[in-house]
Amino acid sequence: MKSFFSHLPFFKGAKKQKSRTFKFVAAFLASVFVSFVLVVIIGWIVIDRVYVVPPELPPMPTRHPPTLNIPPSSTSQENENDDETELTLPWYYGLVAPERFTEDDRRDNFFTFMIIGLTERYLANTIMVASYNYETKEAHLISIPRDSLINTNRIGRKLASSYLAGGIAALQRDVMTVIGFVPDFYVILDYDAFFAIIDAVGGIIIDVPFHMRYDDPFQDLFIDIPEGLQRMDSYTALHFSRFRQSNIAGFRSPPNSDYFRIESQQKVINAVISELLRPSNLVRVLDFVDIFHDAVETNLEFGNMLWFARELNHIRGTDALVSYTAPMLGTSGEPMWYELLNARGIVDLVNRTINPFYRDIELRDVSIVTQ
Repeated sequence: MKSFFSHLPFFKGAKKQKSRTFKFVAAFLASVFVSFVLVVIIGWIVIDRVYVVPPELPPMPTRHPPTLNIPPSSTSQENENDDETELTLPWYYGLVAPERFTEDDRRDNFFTFMIIGLTERYLANTIMVASYNYETKEAHLISIPRDSLINTNRIGRKLASSYLAGGIAALQRDVMTVIGFVPDFYVILDYDAFFAIIDAVGGIIIDVPFHMRYDDPFQDLFIDIPEGLQRMDSYTALHFSRFRQSNIAGFRSPPNSDYFRIESQQKVINAVISELLRPSNLVRVLDFVDIFHDAVETNLEFGNMLWFARELNHIRGTDALVSYTAPMLGTSGEPMWYELLNARGIVDLVNRTINPFYRDIELRDVSIVTQ
């Protein structure tokens, strides 16, 4: 039964007005939503194409110093301050690429990195050189033992002491003597950065091969990690990556402690990448890049980090990032316990994995002490 008022002209007009108002509001909200989506899409495309870009490769290092044009002083006041003038040289000055190589020898879209983990005493506890080939989506990583004997005149002749001796420039020079070239980019992490990154991804999953026990009151280091598959927080992951041998009766030590620790550090790197590639973490890529940017020392720009973070999507599975350890000849023994590098083995490995040139690195391009 229809209402009496529904027959009245005024009521019919009110219903039509209400219907038109509802349609107008619905159309307005729909247009606002579509506009918002378009703005977001266009904004992301602009950011992705303009800001999220691959890094520019640094110039090829050279023996020749850069030309510094210093204008002559024109006043006595300026002459008085001439002695106070400081010249800032490029970071790559003094780092020598293979002399017979030119920019034309560089592979396109091939990036190399030096990854360094520092202790609280600024010793390089972890030294790795990695590469990423954008064309093939392949990544390789070579670990260099921290106790490697390097060709230098300073007192500390272990690679671990390079950063303490002269910062990133000294470390780059010493790594160059081992692999034959200067990696394009560097990433330096201390313990605080290690904690921040692993906590940000929610911990990492590691299969511990045996019960690890080690006590060192002088370093305030007490390691106690049970055997088995487990999710580690940053504190436990740091202990896992530092463990070399046990000093507790009844607990196991690996046969080669230094190589074992290198393998553990590589497992941590792979575990972090696996966590970053989880769907729940992929949507937080901006958060991770921001944490990474604040926690580490690097010559990568923020937009470059975003680009490499996006490229992680192409590095899926355990076969995507292949890890190696620099071939060794053995140890020097007491009293210094230097690790002696295998020059021929390293040159062969570099050419198969991380060489950024079309031409091969040769023995004459490295300076490796073998005894």
